[in-house]
Amino acid sequence: MDKGLLEKTASELVAPGRGILAADESSGTMSKRLEAVGVEPSAETRRAYRTNLFSTDGYESSISGVILFDETIRQSMDDGTSIPNALSQRGIHPGIKVDTGAKELAHHEGEKITEGLDGLRERCEEYFAMGARFSKWRAVIKIGDSIPSGACLSTNAHALARYAAICQEQGLVPIIEPEVLMEGDHDANRCYEVTAAILDETFSQCKAQGVHIPGALLKPNMVMAGKDCEEQISRDEVAQMTVNCLTDHVPHDLPGIVFLSGGQSDEDATAHLNLMNKMDVQHPWQLSYSYGRALQAEALRTWASGDTDAEASSQLAFSNRARMNGLARSGDWDEGLEA
Repeated sequence: MDKGLLEKTASELVAPGRGILAADESSGTMSKRLEAVGVEPSAETRRAYRTNLFSTDGYESSISGVILFDETIRQSMDDGTSIPNALSQRGIHPGIKVDTGAKELAHHEGEKITEGLDGLRERCEEYFAMGARFSKWRAVIKIGDSIPSGACLSTNAHALARYAAICQEQGLVPIIEPEVLMEGDHDANRCYEVTAAILDETFSQCKAQGVHIPGALLKPNMVMAGKDCEEQISRDEVAQMTVNCLTDHVPHDLPGIVFLSGGQSDEDATAHLNLMNKMDVQHPWQLSYSYGRALQAEALRTWASGDTDAEASSQLAFSNRARMNGLARSGDWDEGLEA
């Protein structure tokens, strides 16, 4: 394990003013999103949309890394440059999703376990040779009647830790993503409780597996009520409860936390991050973003519009959202800027 390389890459990924673009939708998921905006899905249309995004002028000022899917890391830009090389030339770290998806957890109805450990060492070796410098593995934790179970928390935490250890061995900074889903009618206190539990279990497993915490990143959900809960908390309360939970349950030698948007609106995801970074307190880690839909939703709709300037307008939409979140990294975003 090259601890120096891991720490350098991790710190660059959470550099002030910058965050991560999650463009790692599977071929199936990306196809569904293309269909939803009226585009016939194919390997070429998926490539065309993403390469247009990756050609945006100046977006590297707000984007430090891009998480890719296996199909995408093997594709090229319009000029023939491989996508990983095109990103690296802009000072953006290419990343790669390495899990193979969440499957049903045996004997635990409604709960999932993320798979993909078989052959992971060899895949990471190949991805590093292709230019990847960080990776992502997502576990999904659902809140419901009598769930999550202890089995769900322990098996997913163990898998996250094994993934992180293998990736570090191959030179990839692991993004550890234990996502507590927003689906459900649970309140914010229940979200806090479950988020704390999965964080404790995950970092306990990471310690047991020898994961080098200063060479890793965490991608958690924010603490908020479920979508169907009648009692939604304010943006200020989301920010405060999230910071409280992380402060008490995340190692302070972790270099950075890159939040997922988890179905929040574009503006809510930016506002919550901004409020956390605006607090009159010195956080032990960098608070950044690793957004997918919250950076791309408007860009995708615009790209698919069929207008003569659709490609340029899509890039403008993406650039604007990246800039808004870049400002939120220092607490300098303001709602008035959205206009």
